[in-house]
Amino acid sequence: MTPLLYQGVEGIADISESLRTTTCHPERSEGPAVPAISAEAEDPKLKEECGVMAVYGHPDAARQVYLGLYALQHRGQESAGIASANGQNLSNIKGMGLVSEIFTENVLSKLPGELSIGHTRYSTTGDSALLNAQPIRVDSTKGLIAIAHNGNLVNLGTLRAKLERAGAYFQTTSDSEIIVQLIAHSKAGSLVDAIADSLGQVEGAFSIVMMTRDRIFAARDPRGFRPLSMGRIRNADGPDTIVFASETCAFDLLRAEYEREVLPGELVMVSADGVTSRQYASGFQQTSCIFEHVYFARPDSRIYGRWVQESREEMGRQLCRESGVPADLVVPVPDSGVTAALGYATEAGLPFRFGLIRNHYVGRTFIEPEQKVRDFGVKLKLNPVRNLLEGKRVILIDDSIIRGTTSRKIVRMVRGAGAKEVHLRISCPPTISPCFYAQQTGPDCGQQIRRGDPSVYRGRHARLSLARRPAQVLRTHRKHRPIYRLLHGLLHRKLSHPMG
Repeated sequence: MTPLLYQGVEGIADISESLRTTTCHPERSEGPAVPAISAEAEDPKLKEECGVMAVYGHPDAARQVYLGLYALQHRGQESAGIASANGQNLSNIKGMGLVSEIFTENVLSKLPGELSIGHTRYSTTGDSALLNAQPIRVDSTKGLIAIAHNGNLVNLGTLRAKLERAGAYFQTTSDSEIIVQLIAHSKAGSLVDAIADSLGQVEGAFSIVMMTRDRIFAARDPRGFRPLSMGRIRNADGPDTIVFASETCAFDLLRAEYEREVLPGELVMVSADGVTSRQYASGFQQTSCIFEHVYFARPDSRIYGRWVQESREEMGRQLCRESGVPADLVVPVPDSGVTAALGYATEAGLPFRFGLIRNHYVGRTFIEPEQKVRDFGVKLKLNPVRNLLEGKRVILIDDSIIRGTTSRKIVRMVRGAGAKEVHLRISCPPTISPCFYAQQTGPDCGQQIRRGDPSVYRGRHARLSLARRPAQVLRTHRKHRPIYRLLHGLLHRKLSHPMG
């Protein structure tokens, strides 16, 4: 059974303080180590962002957030949490694992109220521990506040030291709590002014939903790194329900209508008086993360004013125009390469085939067999369909290369299944630098690109080639400046919401 942390739930003790002590002073474990392999170690892909969700004005708000988090599960599988309020009390329940594992019918029944926020997490800063799961609930001088945050702050060290000197007591090692502490220590007269003042002090990427006992807040950083959309459930017999989500695919399950994006530098408040908004920061160039359209977001979401499906199909089409070669079929690397492969196949007039089958039930860690199996992690996740690949010239489509280790193993697998030729085509330009705004890359990011020109390799039994989108499409910047910018040539036409 998944262990849960209950805060503000009647009849159940809050064990936050004991968890904090355990997290800060863990006891040394005894016995031999378990021979397990981390899924992240086997998969060097950029890791998913967190997902945030908020609902105001629904009689069963926590359940609506629960459904929304289901749709956002791809953005983080480490932990999840839901906070709800009924005007008097603010309850918070969170746990490690998937949304479905944490929130049973019995657990959801402990979250009454008409407003709620939720979070599904992939850690960017802070330990992978229950206490760092979100939402984070704090009883401050401004009252009870709960926050859920997607992104990464780059000046948290300076802010944390400043707050601790001012007497702040931190419950977690997560950067998300910095914002709550800034609000609590703000000298602004009202809560809204305190939130605006606090957001103006933090630097980095963030899309945030917050709540008190009777209000919901939503905000984006001034450059609009991370997505956050606002929707509406129309109620014939009362006020409409207002919803916020990292991706619009969460609205579909709730039958909510997409209304607009929360603007960069905007703070939106929803209360009994309706929806109000203020611009807490302005004058910044919008520089939204390209990888939302390349990899992170679901194809059925609308991000930065454009459908992700359209973006990825156009990337595949343009990839075919730039680096097409004679072939027999187009095969995606599932799931991230599927949409770009559809675009490539359509442009090339070639058959699209699922020549690699993905096992969707591989956990975050797995036990390796006693006898070492080459490329074991990849083979556990993907299996080639030999009768489709044998003797064929294969165009293999993926969305991106980070370290190149997994791509090499997949190509080796396709060759082993009897492919005559393998032409690896990557829809995104090379990733040449780490990102400081929440993407988990590590120091060897882009090492395959820096080793020389890998455009053509030759093997004993099959001709191999590699092509990617031109590097000039992707521009990098120094720390504290945007690292990914989507230029007009990448999607062949301007976005309705400019990427900067």
